[in-house]
Amino acid sequence: MLSRSHIDEVVRAALDEDAPWGDLTSQTLIPADATATAELRAREAGVFSGGEVFSAAFALTGPGIEVELRAGDGTRFARGDVLATVSGPARGILQAERVGLNFVQRMSGIATLTAAFVAAVAHTPARIVDTRKTTPGLRRLERHAVRSGGGHNHRFSLSDAVMAKDNHLAVLTARHGSVTAALRAARAALPHTSHLEVEIDRLDQLDDVLAAGTGPRGVGTIMLDNFSLADLRTGVARIDKRTIIEASGGVDLDTVAAIAETGVDLVSVGALTHSARALDLGLDVRVEG
Repeated sequence: MLSRSHIDEVVRAALDEDAPWGDLTSQTLIPADATATAELRAREAGVFSGGEVFSAAFALTGPGIEVELRAGDGTRFARGDVLATVSGPARGILQAERVGLNFVQRMSGIATLTAAFVAAVAHTPARIVDTRKTTPGLRRLERHAVRSGGGHNHRFSLSDAVMAKDNHLAVLTARHGSVTAALRAARAALPHTSHLEVEIDRLDQLDDVLAAGTGPRGVGTIMLDNFSLADLRTGVARIDKRTIIEASGGVDLDTVAAIAETGVDLVSVGALTHSARALDLGLDVRVEG
């Protein structure tokens, strides 16, 4: 998901935001010929993500800065572990420090939270997936971090698949007269390669959705949104493997295992990206001369 060109684009924008006319502090206080070494050290345990993004912050600041990654994305680490070393011109290292940390702390926080959700449902076949509740402009980075934590990605954008929610169905029903007719018309208009997902929030909506057809020529995924555990089990039984079943809403680390145990295929968790806490990582810099 992360290409070098996209990483450079995002990181360059962050560097320009942070130092639009250079780092006045370092230019004033640090000799131009001073060199430094630094260690990216974990101040708490977690799962690493964003190594290439961290490296890019320094590479785009100064060509003489070298970064050695000691942990790959998806690697678990303990408090005190050194995750990367940085060496080169001191001014450049100090200028890129905050941007590099911001990215790797954010991405590692998402990876760590995702890993906790994945572990909670490991005894079931269910997958943990993310949502579009991402930071604008940073979706690729955050989605990559979800995968670092062992999770999976939902559709990347509105252009990737059809996902009919309550407001879409209200408009379609007004034109076609029923949810079933609206979904059949939508499926007929779509290329055979496009996936159709429908969200419902009540069991009494399920029959109308199933009547539109299932599988490649019909509804491919049904999302059961904010269902009770009893209703999830009923929905899973009534769908009977005719479509992919996704559960969403009310999902946290205390509830996710019970939700997965109902037999759903996917559990989507907006909190992976919209509520993840940045992990406490620090860059310990030593100026050498």
